[in-house]
Formats: sequence, structure tokens, C-alpha cells
Amino acid sequence: MLSLRVLIRPSRCTRWRRYNHTSPYTPPADSTTSGAGWRETPALTEKISHYSHFPATGVSLQQMVQFGGYPSDGTLFRASQFIVEELPIRLAHRVKELESLPLHLSDMPSINRVKEWYAQSFDELTSIPLPQLSDSVRKKLYNPSKRAKLVVPVGNTRPKSGLGIQAEQSPLGEQDDVYNPNVNRIRSQATRQYFATVEDDIQWPPEVQRYNRVVSHALQRIKARHDGVVSTMAQGVLEWKSSKFYQPDDDVLQGFLDRFYMSRIGIRMLIGQHIAINMDRGIRDDYVGIICTNTNVKEIAQAAIDNARFICEDWYGLYEAPKVLLHSNAENINFMYVPGHLSHMIFEIVKNSLRAVVESYGVDADEYPPVKVIIAQGDEDIAIKITDEGGGIPRRASDKVWTYMYTTAKETPSLEPDVSHSDFKAPMAGYGYGLPVSRLYARYFGGDLKLISMEGYGTDVYLHLNRLSTAAEPLS
Repeated sequence: MLSLRVLIRPSRCTRWRRYNHTSPYTPPADSTTSGAGWRETPALTEKISHYSHFPATGVSLQQMVQFGGYPSDGTLFRASQFIVEELPIRLAHRVKELESLPLHLSDMPSINRVKEWYAQSFDELTSIPLPQLSDSVRKKLYNPSKRAKLVVPVGNTRPKSGLGIQAEQSPLGEQDDVYNPNVNRIRSQATRQYFATVEDDIQWPPEVQRYNRVVSHALQRIKARHDGVVSTMAQGVLEWKSSKFYQPDDDVLQGFLDRFYMSRIGIRMLIGQHIAINMDRGIRDDYVGIICTNTNVKEIAQAAIDNARFICEDWYGLYEAPKVLLHSNAENINFMYVPGHLSHMIFEIVKNSLRAVVESYGVDADEYPPVKVIIAQGDEDIAIKITDEGGGIPRRASDKVWTYMYTTAKETPSLEPDVSHSDFKAPMAGYGYGLPVSRLYARYFGGDLKLISMEGYGTDVYLHLNRLSTAAEPLS
């Protein structure tokens, strides 16, 4: 079978750009994008273990928007420091978990490859040198005047975890307690925050701007390095299932993959947002980084529907895919969201419905019942219902639709690198990742994805989106 790419059609709130992955910053000598020649050292293993004892700090969609509206170079400097400290903590958690998976999952070659990518990215981030700043610049960064703009105080204010971690002074100044890779220190969760109070009307020195560029270019390389994580993890699960160590224990695998992919969503969200607010400052009024403050749900839904129908026609060789009828209880439904996430979820659900209808009625059918997409706007939620008449799902299999690698397709397509380097490209069917990953995207910002099926008739899928945008990331 051919492996197909999803062609996302641009809309007012759908923006896709290709970043240049080169940079003037030279990473550590043993750090390359491909990973060739890179090896994990005992010192790095110890540092990863140290970081893994610290809890991650959650950030909400609203906080990202409030923070990144029109940031100054000084504000971006503080954001870069947060990223350089926060991302290694999240990467370290995943490395340690990948090392200690049960049932010999950690022994699979593809699982080890992913672990090396995460360790290499950790190494690169923690090797970024801190700039040498004058006392006057440090004062403006960490002790601003009363007229300085408060971006937003959104740090995690929960009590300390009891690990005995204390914030310590670092070389940049008394108020700058960011982790210094040379002295093995890190801030406590109580003081690690996604905000900054800095002067916004001064000319920042080249060192501040250079540090922001170094961090942004490092994040671009890391993002590119991790593009193939989803397909490589899927390959690792297939390797395990075909090995002598395989045991049909779905609970163990499901819990791990849920945590891993939710963490991946958060890591890529922070990376994508930070790159965008550095590269696209003030380009569009309705965007803050990759977040659209005025996301038109009907436009995104229609674009996702068109893409799903195109894939369906190409996959089955149809002249015309089943029709998809789009209804809404309001003419314009706009809210703050990440258009890429929304498009991905709707596309996956509609694609599943189209497949169910075509395979239920046959590729030679003269006519298909339409799939219906209904959008409803409430005070707290925006709900999207996708309903089909594709024969439904047997009750014994209803829970399995959320299980990774579960699919009703007769064969799994080959995991070709050119297709699987993005979360937003997929064939018609075969991997079993569509619904469980879409549910994680929905839950990432406080929404949910639910399914109700009638065997012999069809299936209703409900996508709930939190329109208040205040939910913090679900961290583990």
C-alpha cells in the first residue's frame, strides 16, 4: 500500500512554516542531529539522574498567550532560561522511564534509539553556556524598577515535594537561580516560574540577544531530531510484540505510552511556542507563537474534513468519498487554541468515520450515508460531535479503541521515515495511534475525547475543548 501524507490547507488561523535548522551556535563536539558519533557518558548519566528527581512545572494555554504577546529581548531571555531548565527535567523523566520499562521493553532497539535522542537533547540543552552580563544588565533582568511590566506570574505555587531541594545562587546574580551546568544546581519547583518582570523600554545588549538565538537554534535542532519519535516508538512496540519477551499486558504498555506521548506533546508545545515567539514577534495580531487567539473552529473543521476525504478517496480509489455534513449552533465560533492540535484531532476522527462507512458499505457502493459533524458552543466548552453510520463497534472491543497499536486494519503499513516524521501525517489506517493520541491532545489543555457506539448502526465521537484556556498541563 502507498503511504500518504496529509496536505493541510491553510486557513486564516492555520499557519505552517519551515524553519531553518542551521545556527551560528556550535553544539558540543559529540552532539549531532542524527546522533552519529554521540555517546552517553557516565557523567551525563549522573546528571540525567539528578534532573529526574525534580518535578516538572505545568503551563496553561492562557499563560503562554499572556507571556508571549509582545515580549522584549529581556523577557525572552528569562523565557529562554526557563526553557533551558524545564525541558531537561522533562527529558530526564522520560530517559529514566525508558531505561526501566518492564517486560524487556527497554531492550528493544527502537526504544533505545528514542532514549538516545532524549539523552542527546538533554546533553545539548544543559551544555548551553550562560552569558557574561554586566551588573547593570543583571539588575534590569532580576531587579527591575517599579515601572517594569509584569508579564504574568504563573509559576507553580504548590508546596515543595519534600525532596529537600533548595534554590541556590548562581553566577548570574542573587535573583538568578537558574541551573548552572558547571556547578550542578537547579531551582526548586516553588521558584521555577514561567514569567518575568523586566524592563521593556531599553536596548538590551548583544549578549542577551545572542543567548536567545542560541537557545532558539538549539530547540530547532532538537525538534527536528525528535520528529520521528512517534513512529520509532511504534516500531519498538512491534519489535517487542514479535520478540520472545512479549506478554499481553495492555495495562503496563498503555500507562507508559499515555505518559510518554502526553509528555511529548508538552515538550513539543514548549519548543514550538518558544521558537515561534522568538522568530515571529508581532507578525500577526491573532497569533502568539503557535497559538491562535481567534481560532475559527468551523474553518479548521472544514479544512480537516477536506483532507480526510482526500485521503479516503486516494486510499480506496474512490471517485468521491462519503459526504461530510458540517453543522454549527453559531455562525462564528472562535476561541484561543492551537490550530494544529485541533486540525489533527478532527482529521483523525473524521478519517476513522469515513473508513468505517466505506468498509461497511463496500468500495463499489453507489451511495454512502453522510458523516455528520456538529459543533456546539457552550459557556465553558466547545463540543464537536462526529457521527457516522459505519456499522459501529462491538461492545467487547469498545475499550480497545483507546489501546495503542489496536487496529481493525488487515495489515499495518510500513513505517516509512518520510511519512512518520510528523504527528500530522498518517495513512488511512493501520497503526492504531489515531484515537488514543487524539485523546491526549484533547486532554492536554483540559478537554476530552469520548466515544459511544451502537453495533450494527454507527458510532458517535464527542470532542470536548476547554474554551476557558486555564487548565495547566497534565504532568506525570
